[in-house]
Amino acid sequence: MATIWYLESLHPDELKSKSAPADLPLNLIEVEVAEYQYNRFLYQLVGAAWQWTDKLSWSDADWREHVESDQLRTWVLYYAGSPAGYFELHKEGEDVEIRYFGLSPRFIGKGIGGYLLSEAIGQAWAWQAKRVWVHTCDSDHPGALKNYQARGLTLYKTDIES
Repeated sequence: MATIWYLESLHPDELKSKSAPADLPLNLIEVEVAEYQYNRFLYQLVGAAWQWTDKLSWSDADWREHVESDQLRTWVLYYAGSPAGYFELHKEGEDVEIRYFGLSPRFIGKGIGGYLLSEAIGQAWAWQAKRVWVHTCDSDHPGALKNYQARGLTLYKTDIES
């Protein structure tokens, strides 16, 4: 049984931004040249600890189609040159979904998750969204739901799946 929470923001002013820790060597960069292998790597790096399995069976063609879509944008957070986390934004109409978001296990607990999520929400709004949304579940990081709410996203639906 799984609990899935859906959260949204309807206005950019709802963002409760968190700054990057000043003492950490962080660099957030948009992936401007789509390389599906890199997105696959990030998905596995971040998602392995949380049992992200929905894309594990995808073929190279599936990954290429997903990553090379004009409706997808990816950002990677680097910590001293190492990929520490990432997020993917997917645009459908005027809605932007934070489709994948997370940190590599090595970088959890360093105080950067709130900053990365602030950037994800900010970039979603900058992509001319009318609504920003995300879903999470009880098998994600135990602090995921709190982080989304702390950044100003509000819960609008909860599903229980068996």
